Amino acid sequence: MVKHNNQLVNNHFRKNWDRRVRTWFNQPGRKLRRQQNRQKKAALVYPKPVSGSLRPLVRCPTQRYNMKVRLGRGFTLGELKAANVNVHEARGLGITVDYRREDRNRETQNANVQRLKLYRSKQVVFPRKVKKVKGQKGVKPEKKEDLAAVVQQTKPFPFVVRPAHESSRAITPAMKSSSAWKTIRSARAKANRAGEAAKKAAAAANIVGAETK
Repeated sequence: MVKHNNQLVNNHFRKNWDRRVRTWFNQPGRKLRRQQNRQKKAALVYPKPVSGSLRPLVRCPTQRYNMKVRLGRGFTLGELKAANVNVHEARGLGITVDYRREDRNRETQNANVQRLKLYRSKQVVFPRKVKKVKGQKGVKPEKKEDLAAVVQQTKPFPFVVRPAHESSRAITPAMKSSSAWKTIRSARAKANRAGEAAKKAAAAANIVGAETK
């Protein structure tokens, strides 16, 4: 029940809303048309993969999303070098290159190197120009049956992410007494004083050498 002597809500119920309703009855037809367009594209770019160039595996930025793995912009120069792939030939082989990204994680770099090696092992490269053999009249073009035997990659190059989970174990007294904060602080202090410690060790070695002489 409405309290007090307030104005009634002015609901607009006379706007002919049924004239502006958008329907979606052509959705099945569009789905079929997209499928046919994909098939046409696959026939035009055959035997090139329909899904596009090969992309690396990267972690999402920020601490909130860094547990997720996605496809990145391109492979770094270090990853291409470790996989024995020439940078200038990479794009011709369907491999993307990113000159800005850096390898800060050894696990991610190794995963991308293995991804490149697996891609190269499955890749079939057709020569642009076929060299004529001496005494041979002409080179016959490849038959459709031979091309059909090549498996075309219709989906993005698959990858499986297996997160590393530690097995459960009993808590020992040493774990209870240890402090992660003290361990990190001591390691940081030791790294900061590495030069000073090396200098002292060299001075002590010089003194010992002078005494022995």
